[in-house]
Amino acid sequence: MKKSDFYFDLPRELIAQEPAPERGGGRLMLLDRHTGATAHRLFRELPELLRAGDCLVLNDSRVIPARLMGRRETGGAVETVLLRDLGGGLWECMTRPGKKTRPGTRILFGGGELRAVVESEAGSGLRNIRFFHDGIFSELLDRLGKMPLPPYIRGELKDSERYQTVYSCVSGSAAAPTAGLHFTRGLLDELGRRGVTIAYVTLHVGLGTFRPVKTEEIEDHVMHAEYCVIPERTANAVNTARASGGRVVAVGTTSCRTLESRTGADGSLEPFSGFTNIFIYPGYEFKCVNGLLTNFHLPESTLIMLVSAFAGRENVMRAYAAAVRERYGFFSFGDAMCIL
Repeated sequence: MKKSDFYFDLPRELIAQEPAPERGGGRLMLLDRHTGATAHRLFRELPELLRAGDCLVLNDSRVIPARLMGRRETGGAVETVLLRDLGGGLWECMTRPGKKTRPGTRILFGGGELRAVVESEAGSGLRNIRFFHDGIFSELLDRLGKMPLPPYIRGELKDSERYQTVYSCVSGSAAAPTAGLHFTRGLLDELGRRGVTIAYVTLHVGLGTFRPVKTEEIEDHVMHAEYCVIPERTANAVNTARASGGRVVAVGTTSCRTLESRTGADGSLEPFSGFTNIFIYPGYEFKCVNGLLTNFHLPESTLIMLVSAFAGRENVMRAYAAAVRERYGFFSFGDAMCIL
């Protein structure tokens, strides 16, 4: 398939620039993946769309303040975004300007409170950078780092917790699993009272999730590996739901990819910890996920390709056209879509 098959025209003013005043206060488009029919609801009405016996799977990864502004020892500003912890103070990073951060480049952050050296190139324009410091690295990040908001968000957040889900607890992401930003503790409690099982996976969002597709033939695109964990209790909850006729509803493309990457041909999910680079696009046969809750994604992105694989490209493109007509909010802080 062509990358251009997933293009749509999006008015710039529909790109949400800040979160809704209250979590759960946004809109929710309901898409029937079998018929393509759509309906317009509110996100807080989600409990009415799910049923007892369903299993809702969320990504509990927490965003770290991964964006660091520093200076090369020889002069010149460098922006560094931490993507993946490789251990021993070594991180896979994005840098800007990349041409000024060749192996051997030394970078100072916070006036030298945090120091780094570029050890090697890591492919795809990335760098492996080793950090040196006194004290606790996470505390330095909290003081020196900023939330790595997407480039289409033009301002700064007044409250950085609005770029975290209320259930985030495992630090490691360079971007939020944004479908989960809509949930409140009260909404999760209400779902539990209605008999919906709540389960968690972890996928640390990195380059694999937001890297643009640069090849015209989408089959030629290679996903960057991201670290994920499926706890045994989650595997058991998913397998129990499927065995009893319940639906497995993934919250976000990250949860969906995590589940699908470790589900066998018989539909059983295995506990797992390690890396996944699964790329889901039309033609893929889903083995685990029966429902998907997700935001509205960038044109020609791997995310809209995954959604199109789940609900059908024509259904999704028609739904996106309706979302534009109805003035839904798009991307990280925008509205949501529930596909069942």
